Amino acid sequence: MNKTLRQRAILDALKHGSFASQEDLQRAMRKRGFRVGQATLSRDIRDLNLAKTPRGYAAPQGDNGVGMALPPVSRLVREFVLDVRSAQNLLVVKTIVGSAQPVAAALDETDWPELVGTIAGDDTILIVCPDKDEARKLAGRIEEMLG
Repeated sequence: MNKTLRQRAILDALKHGSFASQEDLQRAMRKRGFRVGQATLSRDIRDLNLAKTPRGYAAPQGDNGVGMALPPVSRLVREFVLDVRSAQNLLVVKTIVGSAQPVAAALDETDWPELVGTIAGDDTILIVCPDKDEARKLAGRIEEMLG
């Protein structure tokens, strides 16, 4: 996995929980699909200027993850999405192995009204839409990006 995506996942993990040790953070990264060694994790912690606090690792105050932005959703869809299928108000998006999480994160950031949220595995994303009409619209939007 690419360094930017891995570091973004570290920042995202810190937003959703605290990690008292590198081992805890390493486990959280494994759950997100990133197999990261201790040396790489230490470099990422240093690169991200994370601080060790009494509650665990924390991003520096005022850090919005600048420089950790994902590539545009259209690029991620074009490069990694293989198929889109709808089922009522749900979409199932198949990606190449290991790419579902960054694609889902980029989709979540779009703030499109037809997207309620995503759940990503390793190569599959489940997208929840408000209703089946919105699901059809979103499927069309994604298929358009595929070319």
